[in-house]
Amino acid sequence: MNYNRLLQEILNIGDLLLQSGAENFRTEDSLYRMCEAYGFVKSDVHVIPSNIQATIETPEGDIYTQIRHVRRTGFDFTRLDHLNNLCRYICQETPDEKTIAAMRHKIMTEKPQRLSVHTLAAMMGGGGFCVFFGGGLSDAILAASLAIIIAVGGHFLSKKENNVFIYNLILAAICQCIVLLVVPLYPGAHSESVTDGIAMLLISALTTTNGIRDMLQRDFLAGIQNIFSSILGSAGIACGIAIAMMLLNGQDRNMTLTTSLPLQLTSCTIGCIGFALLFHVSGKPVLYNGIGAFFTWLIYALLSYQAHVSNFFATLVAACFVAAFAFVMARFNKMPSTIFLTSAVMPLIPGSNLYYMMYAVTRSDSAMLRLETVTLLQTCLGIALGFLVFDAIMRYTTDIHKNSIFAK
Repeated sequence: MNYNRLLQEILNIGDLLLQSGAENFRTEDSLYRMCEAYGFVKSDVHVIPSNIQATIETPEGDIYTQIRHVRRTGFDFTRLDHLNNLCRYICQETPDEKTIAAMRHKIMTEKPQRLSVHTLAAMMGGGGFCVFFGGGLSDAILAASLAIIIAVGGHFLSKKENNVFIYNLILAAICQCIVLLVVPLYPGAHSESVTDGIAMLLISALTTTNGIRDMLQRDFLAGIQNIFSSILGSAGIACGIAIAMMLLNGQDRNMTLTTSLPLQLTSCTIGCIGFALLFHVSGKPVLYNGIGAFFTWLIYALLSYQAHVSNFFATLVAACFVAAFAFVMARFNKMPSTIFLTSAVMPLIPGSNLYYMMYAVTRSDSAMLRLETVTLLQTCLGIALGFLVFDAIMRYTTDIHKNSIFAK
């Protein structure tokens, strides 16, 4: 067996896992498991969002090291599921490097999501969260129409533009100009709700949450990179919207959620189903994501609005539920938990806070900047701790179960 080529194929899979939406620590764990399956004397793997490094020592005493630069990341959960199955197969059967390459190539040549489905998903996501943020029917229709621009325009723009700041700036500026031109024609319309709905399609606050989660697990380099990548994307949105407002004399905005809890639950469920489709989830898991989002926000709303607990504690408890829900769904469907975690947690994601934080910077509004930054950090920390608390409970429960078996 050619160990150098084998290591190359293992890193190819790690690269594709990151590109498809796998978390850093899960990608690292998958690479370790594959290396261990081949009986290497020692393996050292380090993964951050833009780089993978691996060193192995073979039974013959040879040492190989390879480094891979990850040029692009995103979400394609159908491909992630197939890659996860490939990892399982490799760990069980330990095929040679040629077999791995052929199976990897088969996954990469699968048909991508159709642009029409991607556009419909964006319309559901943008329109749903527009209502969630206080918009009416006409606002939702406008947000859904602008989502078409983001989906179709973004599809072609992404082929030319890799810089997330420029990418978000262009799309946000175009959409905000349309908002400011169209909304005055409809009395009672809510431009801020439309803006918040379409901003959710561009915002990357989940990356901020993952960054804080990485840092709590002492993976500081990956955490910092994730956080700054999210801030960069939000800065692009804020600058694009600020430019449009300066050109067309737009007014400052203030984000508020719709006051009806049933409408909140309905709109966020529709929006999260849209995001699940946007992340290329297929089949029944799309509906499972909607169910998870519904109960996630219900738990948060009951704690926050009825029990009047703090935003941090309500977020933490709701995040624990999301982690538990994803854990159960992953085992029931035999799929990565990320597929059920990412969309179901969207109602908790402080995308609007991250956007308004960067918007405050463009407007030199120090009061808004402090408020939104504190809320953003509280929410992200609550989500990250909720995930970690559930993970700790599962690890300790598993250890106790194993010890009881050995004691017998």
